[in-house]
Amino acid sequence: MNISMKLDEFQRSSQQVLDWITHYLTHIRDYPVLPAVSPGELTAKLPPHAPETGEPMERILQDFRELIVPAITHWNHPGFHAYFSISASPPGILGEMLAAALNVNHMVWKSCPAATELEQVTLGWLREWLGLPDEYFGVIHDTASINTFHAMAAAREAAFPEFRVEGAQAGLTLYASEQAHSSVEKAAMALGIGQKYVRKVPVDDEFRMRPEALAEMVEADLAAGLRPFCVVVTTGTTSTTSIDPVEPVVEMAARRNLWVHVDAAYGGPIAILPEKRHLFAGIERADSLVINPHKWLFTPTDCSVLYTRRPEILKRAFSLTPEYLKTSEDHRAVNLMDYGVPLGRRFRSLKLWFILRYYGREGVSRILRRHLAWAQELAAAVSADPQFELCAPVPLGTVCFRKKGSDEENRLLLDRVNATGKIFLSHTVLRERFVLRFSIGHIEATRDDVLEAWELIRRCASS
Repeated sequence: MNISMKLDEFQRSSQQVLDWITHYLTHIRDYPVLPAVSPGELTAKLPPHAPETGEPMERILQDFRELIVPAITHWNHPGFHAYFSISASPPGILGEMLAAALNVNHMVWKSCPAATELEQVTLGWLREWLGLPDEYFGVIHDTASINTFHAMAAAREAAFPEFRVEGAQAGLTLYASEQAHSSVEKAAMALGIGQKYVRKVPVDDEFRMRPEALAEMVEADLAAGLRPFCVVVTTGTTSTTSIDPVEPVVEMAARRNLWVHVDAAYGGPIAILPEKRHLFAGIERADSLVINPHKWLFTPTDCSVLYTRRPEILKRAFSLTPEYLKTSEDHRAVNLMDYGVPLGRRFRSLKLWFILRYYGREGVSRILRRHLAWAQELAAAVSADPQFELCAPVPLGTVCFRKKGSDEENRLLLDRVNATGKIFLSHTVLRERFVLRFSIGHIEATRDDVLEAWELIRRCASS
């Protein structure tokens, strides 16, 4: 019976795991991106009950290879172009491994000074790369959905400080583009704002929020006795990667004392490139901003960064310190539990620190520029092909297109492409038409990968 794993067994097993990871990353293109499995197929192969006595690691690893891996959708595959292409780079994987071994929880400074301070230093580096002001305070959570929730809670606190004691009050009103991520509406539901008070602002021909429509909606709600409190702008929407005009929104919001939150979860890393920073003009005046290093900065999930230039409001929204968490450190000690709901905090900054150090700004910039260039090349190829049409501008690394024909033909095309196992695409609906999305963002993807994927799509469309 296994009571504890001896260190010599751990060393043998960890070497097997490391060897498997190395082989996996080396031969990732040999795997089908999508598994050829049906719902419940894996479940049927696994025991319905946990073992009463321990099992040898060799058998566990064997089952991992023979049962689990064949049912994996390989997000870390260069042919993964669905949703937003992501990648766990080798340096990030090493950082994740060390974080797992250390297994710290830096809820307060004293519970792990290194994790607390490295998070602040690393986010300071990233803040500098993005061109954000020094006043921006950063904190890492798991996903953009959680960070958007926290930003909106801070916005609510700024507008209605009594909320934390008195609870919900009807009439607080939130504004976001009709192309904004669903997490905005979900946060409003969870925070007691209510879907009724989420205003979806119309977009222009390039799927960007229309500032004049926003201003009209705010004025109408004020006249109706409602309490506008927050505007969410997106720099890289999920469907098309459109970039809302931040500067005019910030100007309008300042006149009405509205909190501005920027969802830069996907598009944010492009601000690292000086030649692209104009796309984010005004972002430095936002009250809060979310960016996901696990999307386009090659960091293993999960790692999402929330920046705010009003950390005292964020802290006021969430700070609650019971006796068992009080510490005696001086005012310089930052207790990150004060800036959100989670008390448990993984050492997420370690993997991001590894990546920023290993690649440097120059290396990251070179990779991002490649992805942007290949997206433009793919968009040009789509436009030049008489079978297809481009369905949205391509400001970043995602191309929206469709085969000329019916929605049903495009659904069948998507299914046919994904069934090959060579690549994986997702879809959206734009102006009531079914549209395919091709996202470029994997760190090991090459121009040949993109061109071969396009040829595969063309063949499937012609068959």
